[in-house]
Amino acid sequence: MAILICGGAGYIGSHVNKQLHKEGYETVVLDNLVYGHREAVKWGCFEQGDLQNPEDIENVFRKYPIEAVFHFAAYAYVGESVTEPEKYYYNNVVNTLNLLKVMCKYGCKRIIFSSTCATYGEPQQLPLTEDMVQNPVNPYGMTKLMVEKIFRDYHNAYGLQFVVLRYFNAAGADPDGEIGESHQPETHIIPLVLDAAGGCREDIKVFGVDYETQDGSCVRDYIHVYDLATAHLLALHHLEQGGASDFFNLGNAQGVSVLEVIDAVKRVTGKEVKVTLAGRRAGDPAKLVGSSDKARRVLGWKPLYGDIDTIVEHAWRWHESGEY
Repeated sequence: MAILICGGAGYIGSHVNKQLHKEGYETVVLDNLVYGHREAVKWGCFEQGDLQNPEDIENVFRKYPIEAVFHFAAYAYVGESVTEPEKYYYNNVVNTLNLLKVMCKYGCKRIIFSSTCATYGEPQQLPLTEDMVQNPVNPYGMTKLMVEKIFRDYHNAYGLQFVVLRYFNAAGADPDGEIGESHQPETHIIPLVLDAAGGCREDIKVFGVDYETQDGSCVRDYIHVYDLATAHLLALHHLEQGGASDFFNLGNAQGVSVLEVIDAVKRVTGKEVKVTLAGRRAGDPAKLVGSSDKARRVLGWKPLYGDIDTIVEHAWRWHESGEY
């Protein structure tokens, strides 16, 4: 039997692929390479295809005995989702329905889904827990919430078993240095600051230093991509062992401010970073931190790399390698 990883040439999917391989699973990566990197698929089989084409999905299920699916294939630029919502609803929602239809046809009942803390919207209370109201403030978050609701309905109607993992801020790179983070365009704060430290970017803009936080800049919950991948593996074990379909937050439950991230980059790289202060961006909450107690309790998840300096160190090592 094999595990299908949709979007497995991307940042998180490639790290999950590596961990599945280390556990002895046969893997198949399905990716259209719009944002993914063929070079990141260093384990298992690769099939280039798109979830918008049901025939591409069928070809994979005809060729391989797929027993479970990891679903990472989504557009994830919040700002773009606001200006191009149709693109996001088709890609993130309709394409998921295409995948589920083929899964049902071939009797594949298990799926682990890459969701987001963006489904909660503006936090009314911190840390965020899984039972809090979900009220997305942008189309990206809405598409993820819609898929979560679809899974509930498919579970009730067709017996779909699912685990939904709501990420906070994925960061870092493979501790072994084999794979890492590379987006075009890049929007994540740590690689942007590393670019500024390495001379690839003139400065790093800090949007708002007048928030009610420890230093006035926004606070976010950063989770190492290795620990994120481990949680996915545990989610698969959970379903294999008959665990109930469920939803889990994945974060460190520790807030790190933008200015603290910049300080960590300075410490790790030994380089200066030019900071340009800018006004607040619309829709940026002051703090966004989640509780992962449920994932620890139910899945037995124990993150290894919670320290921001370690996260930055692994990201810097990858950044300096010049891969992708």
